Amino acid sequence: MYKNLSIFEKTYELILWLYPTVNKFPKSQRFVLGQQIENTVLEILKGIIQTNQEKSKLTFLKQISVDLDKLRILIRLSKDLKFINLKQYQFSADKVNEIGKMLGGWIRSQDKA
Repeated sequence: MYKNLSIFEKTYELILWLYPTVNKFPKSQRFVLGQQIENTVLEILKGIIQTNQEKSKLTFLKQISVDLDKLRILIRLSKDLKFINLKQYQFSADKVNEIGKMLGGWIRSQDKA
């Protein structure tokens, strides 16, 4: 279904990595910051699915971009609060940046259309 959509695959991989990582947050933050991270990354994935079905994609792509920026901040906050270590932060930041580059390319292609 979405196997040919690279941005979907990369986002799905990030989710598979994030869920067990967030589960290791301190109990007091697992249902606060952890839940926000999970909800945001799921919104990105749902946005990709919806955008792929839409005729006019630009508005949806811009919303995904905003959600991706939110995710960046939430992950950075997790690092600064020491809920994730530097290696985990680097891994997640690399994945988010890779998704961001794909999203930017998708936005540029829609701007030209």
